[in-house]
Amino acid sequence: MDIILLQKVANLGQIGDRVKVKSGYARNFLVPTGRATMATAANIAKFEAQRHVLEAKAGQELAAAQARAVRFENFKLELKAKAGAEGKLFGSIGTADIAEAAVKAGQPISRSEVRMPTGPIRVTGEHPVQLHLHTDVDVTLLVTIIAEE
Repeated sequence: MDIILLQKVANLGQIGDRVKVKSGYARNFLVPTGRATMATAANIAKFEAQRHVLEAKAGQELAAAQARAVRFENFKLELKAKAGAEGKLFGSIGTADIAEAAVKAGQPISRSEVRMPTGPIRVTGEHPVQLHLHTDVDVTLLVTIIAEE
């Protein structure tokens, strides 16, 4: 299925690119979320008329994400959790816990922005966690897990 991207999509293309994708991906994800539109003659003309508006909006979103990234440069997050003698946690620390703690610390992030490629944290200590603020902006956040007494 031929589509026109209205936003930058990771591993797919930039704004305005005409790409071929599977029909289910286009119908179920890209079009409903506003990331793309079908590549018909009418939609191509409509897109070209508003291309500069979409590019300006994308530039503003990127600048906002970069400004947020600067605030996370020297930010360290500390979480307390119940742990055993060897530092193994009773339970685990996941994306929701990290997002909630960051909001309480004054750095608002959503759960969907927290990326934990190695899975939930299950031991005490310092752990790097990726924050995906924009398709072009990723920040490493240092999360310290402290054993609760």
